[in-house]
Amino acid sequence: MGPGPLIASRPAAPCRHGTLGRMALPFYIPSPPVNGFHLGPAYIHFYGLMYVVGITLAILITQRRWKAVGGDPGLVGDVALWAVPAGIVGGRIYFDLTTPKYIPHHWYGVFAVWDGGLGIWGGIALAAVVGSWRVRRSGASVTLFMNAVAPALLVAQAVGRVGNYFNQELFGGPTTLPWALHIAPGFRPAGYTQYQTFHPTFLYEFIFDLLWAAVLVWLGHHRSIKPPGLFALYVAGYSGFRIFEESLRVDPSEHFLGLRLNMYVASVLTVAGIVWFIYAQRHGRPASELRARPLDSEDADSASPAGDPAEPGPAGPGPAESTPAGSSEAARATDTA
Repeated sequence: MGPGPLIASRPAAPCRHGTLGRMALPFYIPSPPVNGFHLGPAYIHFYGLMYVVGITLAILITQRRWKAVGGDPGLVGDVALWAVPAGIVGGRIYFDLTTPKYIPHHWYGVFAVWDGGLGIWGGIALAAVVGSWRVRRSGASVTLFMNAVAPALLVAQAVGRVGNYFNQELFGGPTTLPWALHIAPGFRPAGYTQYQTFHPTFLYEFIFDLLWAAVLVWLGHHRSIKPPGLFALYVAGYSGFRIFEESLRVDPSEHFLGLRLNMYVASVLTVAGIVWFIYAQRHGRPASELRARPLDSEDADSASPAGDPAEPGPAGPGPAESTPAGSSEAARATDTA
């Protein structure tokens, strides 16, 4: 199949809404002709490429936001070096446990992330644990870092959803809307092979992720949100949207009492995120009281503004300069969040 236009004309398709399915609507989003490209002997999957682009953007955005609160941008790179692999592992474990029907039938199927399949909640959970360990080890505030990274995660997830388009996955039920997505017959789930166009739920999430990221950035600039309030809103907002998204999806999934497993996970995390946000605003500490740099770095900066040791004057060495008494003690009294 050769490359086609972004919006193509639609043939008549059967639909669950009676005669509506036999009506030809003028537009739909075509399915992609390929899911990757050759680069020498290697085959580059667009799914993986989108994740690389998304992670890169997340690192750059977090560096900018972390620097704005006085943090060392280099810490972001160190955290990413550990958290990104942890996120991939956690995401794949979650996928394998919750959607076993999608695991490729090879001995390495449980590891085949290039075929799609990273559960976002498993990825974020393990990445957050490992990332928090690295931030705490550096002496900086974990909650302040979480506020900095929250919008960046949404941008990364949005870019990653573009990869779902190339894999022809993460779509919803049949629809005849003008922005419906055409799915090739080989990718249609059982029971839906007679339909041609479906809800592009990955596109809905792409739009939501970028809008919610913008909301979090706005709140961070215009409201006094105590850390990790922005991260809690990220969890609550994204999970709340997933309740809507899961109600549309038709791809194979584990079910419990007639509902998709992810529906329950999304519902629990939505409530947990809201409770976490309320608790943080009532009992948390303002961002101004938290450290973005370790104590040793702050003491070194305050001891010598020019960054060089004091030199003796022409009349001989004078008394050693020191910081005012009590300032060191006050700095040490500020504990890490």
